[in-house]
Amino acid sequence: SGPVQSRMQFPSGYASHPPNYSVPSGHYSQVPNKAVASHLDNEYRANYYPTYYSAPAQNVMTPSVGTRVLNTQESQQLYNKTPPHTVGSAEGPIQGAISSASYLHTSAQQSYSAFGNHYSTSVSSSVASQGFPLNSDHYTVPVVSSAMYPNVSYPAAAGSVYGQAFTSQSLPAVGPFKETNTFSSQSTSVPHSLQQHVPVGYNSTLSTVSSAQSVQDNLSRLTGSVAKVNNQINTGGIDSSQPMHSVSQSIPFTKPGAGTSASSAVISSVRTPAPSLSSQPRSSPSVTQSPESTLQEGMQYGGYVNNQASSAPAPLSSSSDDEEEDEEDEEAAIDSSSTTSSASPVLNNYDALEGGGYPETRSVTSSPVPAPSVPQTSKASKPFGYGYPTLQPGYQNAAPPAPVQPSNPGHHPGFQHYPQQYPGVNQLSSSIGGLSLQHSQQPESLRPVNLTQDRNILPVSSVPAPVPNLNSDLRKLNCSPDSFRCTLTNIPQTQALLNKAKLPLGLLLHPFRDLTQLPVITSSTIVRCRSCRTYINPFVSFIDQRRWKCNLCYRVNDVPEEFMYNPLTRSYGEPHKRPEVQNSTVEFIASSDYMVKKPAVYLFVLDVSHNAVEAGYLTIVCQSLLENLDKLPGDSRTRIGFITFDSTVQFYNLQEGLSQPQMLIVSDIDDIFLPTPDSLLVNLHESKELIKDLLNALPNMFTNTRETHSALGPALQAAFKLMSPTGGRISVFQTQLPSLGAGLLHSREDPNQRSSTKVVQHLGPATDFYKKLALDCSGQQTAVDLFLLSSQYSDLASLACMSKYSAGCIYYYPSFHRSHNPAQAEKLEKDLKRYLTRKIGFEAVMRIRCTKGLSIHTFHGNFFVRSTDLLSLANVNPDAGFAVQMSIEESLTDTSLVCFQTALLYTSSKGERRIRVHTLCLPVVSSLADVYAGADVQAVVCLLANMAVDRSVSSSLSDARDALVNAVVDSLAAYMSTASNLQQSMLIAPNSLKLFPLYILALLKQKAFRTGTSTRLDDRVYAMCQMKSQPLVHLMKMIHPNLYRIDKLIDESTIHVNDRVVPQPPLQKLSAEKLTREGAFLMDCGSIFYIWIGKNCDNNFIKDVLGYPNYASVPQKMTQLPEVDALSSERTRSFISWLRDSRPLSPVLQVIKDENPAKTDFFQHLIEDRTEAAFSYYEFLLNIQQQICK
Repeated sequence: SGPVQSRMQFPSGYASHPPNYSVPSGHYSQVPNKAVASHLDNEYRANYYPTYYSAPAQNVMTPSVGTRVLNTQESQQLYNKTPPHTVGSAEGPIQGAISSASYLHTSAQQSYSAFGNHYSTSVSSSVASQGFPLNSDHYTVPVVSSAMYPNVSYPAAAGSVYGQAFTSQSLPAVGPFKETNTFSSQSTSVPHSLQQHVPVGYNSTLSTVSSAQSVQDNLSRLTGSVAKVNNQINTGGIDSSQPMHSVSQSIPFTKPGAGTSASSAVISSVRTPAPSLSSQPRSSPSVTQSPESTLQEGMQYGGYVNNQASSAPAPLSSSSDDEEEDEEDEEAAIDSSSTTSSASPVLNNYDALEGGGYPETRSVTSSPVPAPSVPQTSKASKPFGYGYPTLQPGYQNAAPPAPVQPSNPGHHPGFQHYPQQYPGVNQLSSSIGGLSLQHSQQPESLRPVNLTQDRNILPVSSVPAPVPNLNSDLRKLNCSPDSFRCTLTNIPQTQALLNKAKLPLGLLLHPFRDLTQLPVITSSTIVRCRSCRTYINPFVSFIDQRRWKCNLCYRVNDVPEEFMYNPLTRSYGEPHKRPEVQNSTVEFIASSDYMVKKPAVYLFVLDVSHNAVEAGYLTIVCQSLLENLDKLPGDSRTRIGFITFDSTVQFYNLQEGLSQPQMLIVSDIDDIFLPTPDSLLVNLHESKELIKDLLNALPNMFTNTRETHSALGPALQAAFKLMSPTGGRISVFQTQLPSLGAGLLHSREDPNQRSSTKVVQHLGPATDFYKKLALDCSGQQTAVDLFLLSSQYSDLASLACMSKYSAGCIYYYPSFHRSHNPAQAEKLEKDLKRYLTRKIGFEAVMRIRCTKGLSIHTFHGNFFVRSTDLLSLANVNPDAGFAVQMSIEESLTDTSLVCFQTALLYTSSKGERRIRVHTLCLPVVSSLADVYAGADVQAVVCLLANMAVDRSVSSSLSDARDALVNAVVDSLAAYMSTASNLQQSMLIAPNSLKLFPLYILALLKQKAFRTGTSTRLDDRVYAMCQMKSQPLVHLMKMIHPNLYRIDKLIDESTIHVNDRVVPQPPLQKLSAEKLTREGAFLMDCGSIFYIWIGKNCDNNFIKDVLGYPNYASVPQKMTQLPEVDALSSERTRSFISWLRDSRPLSPVLQVIKDENPAKTDFFQHLIEDRTEAAFSYYEFLLNIQQQICK
């Protein structure tokens, strides 16, 4: 029997491969020296903050690792066919350096890891950009706070007086040793030749090499193996001590001229911690509906939101657990208790992080945990409650369980709740029992689908998130998938089972999204687990009225006295009915009497060069600011400032009492300084009239400018100096390539290579200037948002770093011109309205906790990684999404449920310290069929997209494309190998994964990853930025647009939304075969709407909806639909408005005719059709089948 493809019939006119198409290799090796280290590594990273970040590891083992040739036919690896290499060298077999004082799980470190810095030029560890080595969360590192970043704790140098002694841990063997072998950190003897001092620098990583049979190598092909350790970054910082000549002038706002000199000043960047606060007097807790929990006035965005994300593997913990233990409570000035109703006063300093790990990982110098008030029992032996005195009726059964082993892993007894409305009396275990799908009727999600024969796999409506296989009560309590969802809604019991499934395990987060209803709790006591610091949630167990068991670490805690009172029912003695235990998403708020935080501060940095003035964006920005000044989030203390720049940097004195704004020009951009530091950021309400005068004058001030240069770098340095004392948000508007001063860039794009099918270069930054500046800003709680409005190449790969590493956002408007491109101008105007008025959180940190046995592996998003599971977010906004890769370190055989909890601590624009908590509960399964039944195909694709972006930068675009294809090949091959009676000529997928090949093909044809089609470098990089920052619901529209037929909406089913009748047309395949000349179609691509009009479309529809008598009269550039008094017009506009309301940023609308040049973009989104450089969907399926049958 020959190859499968030879026995298949191709559609007429199709060949097995389209011209110019390079068939992805089914099995490829990640070559460690595929990319050469950039000279920037040595130039900028040699001595970056050596005083603060050097931490040599003592007693280092470096076992040699030999290469091994794997059988590509039998290998179980998913992405890499050669053993992964240890970070540390650019060539050949590599040795891994592992501190014997650490507790490293080799299986946890190789899964998905080894992505490079987010868009960095070198093949380096993805953890390097975040400043800490990769490690598991079972590790404690001595820390020391630096003067440079007083708000962040860093690993202390060995022997530092500030360090804490390591807890003795055992070290699993790596390399040629079996994973079962361990070495005691106290007794290991290391030969002198193997002992090394490995500096752990700001941009360094520590990784391990696992054997070819490592439990995590199933997904190593996508993430690859990184072959280089980043050196430390070297920067001289920003010197503001030497005054430069400046020009001060009063502004009758004509052309700026020379005037008087201005003095210089040095702004301190050190933020001193607030004094310690005494315990808040206890009072009856209350539950309020926060004003911020509803959509803000002026926001026209339903309950949905979207947008902005860098990736980094989880690094070493950067602080001891003593420092981390009560961070949320300290920042909120709230007592945290789980044993008594009172708590000791805590310091309100930012160095104390959000919350620690398990007690056994604590430093030996830390304070011991008080002995529990109840006996501790092993979770593997008797259930909690056994041996206690008989309880009153309705509480957890005190009798020991019957010694009967269930057919499937039973639910851990500790999860049983005593009587309450959801799980019922002692019913949680029984409700979980029998969840294994192999013992019940086959669910719909496991129904086999023959992909090569069943062409109608697309549902008529949007694909819903799969529902976890829990009982109905737990489903109602679970977190919304719009905020928190997992790639697998059935968690594999072991890593080996996850390996067999060939699917990634990870989380997709949208933690700060706009919510119309959010329980906001004001209480003097926040109940948390004493051991792992988990917040009490609907999935904990109440043993009795006075004790509850944590659902993450299984520790028994006492119920505080205050928690016995229910503010909703005003009753006492029913802690299980508290709102914290009835809602999986809650927000805690501190009393304003105890939390006086710094005000909201906004700084706008505007490009006023000739190119910027010509584009006309200043008029739109200034007008939008004038309209929304009163809607900026904040209070009476809100401050605002403005900086403009061309070849010089201009500041604006807006101090109250001046008759008009005063411009101060600093012309020496090589040593930038602040001319009048105290008057550049002013109170918004006190200086509102001066601010309005400036905004009215700015668009005309530089009308006649001839300055073509752009000193963006010096302007950003000045902005950093200005914002360092307070923190806040910097909004940067840039229209061209920076050409002067620090951070200047040169064009790297070759227009002739835009359609290349080979190597795509320059996806990483050309300089580390913007990354280092972003890290400095993050250390001072300042985020940088970038608005790039350019018609020419602007090196977004370099500029984007300022937002990625400071937790900012990126907005991109290609070919922007206010007059020539009105659609882009309209989009900027609507985006600014959303941007200026949406909710914002300052000084945020986010921690993700999970059931013991699971571990966090890699983060994706815009952030700075502070410790193993803690992200630092200078700003957090409701449009930002994050992704997290997970691994299974220990078998989950002792429980039938696992839980994930994310806690987002932030300061609201009103100065309140708040904690938003989301908790997700999922079942544990022991069969491969159950794993496939619970696969969330959209979450899987979005996580793979994040991973592929990192692979594109750290290795190459072709490797990332191959890895995406291999992800489909390996997962479907694994599924088909478990099914019986399958013919070799069939390509079968479970119903849960039937869209997997289609979505991967769509991803390969997306701007971020496509080849052979002309794609501007900035467009490609921006698409990658969106992949890393968009929440799932919006990212999926980018990957696989929705196509609707809209010329017959009247006959379609409808829904009623706010007294509007909204049609619901069925989804159409993304293929030209669905387009008819007699119809009209709407394509929703997320950021743009296309309306395609057929040549023979009904003239009545054209007249009623488009406002023109016939097809010929419709103009080429039509971006708005007129309001026509006709039913078809009303329904069409209602449907489009409904789609727009479901996203934060307004999409551009384009009407497409056959003669319209934009039709090329429209047809490129028809991903099921063949192009010159890419397969059709059917051909792609045949290619997948051929690789499976190899």
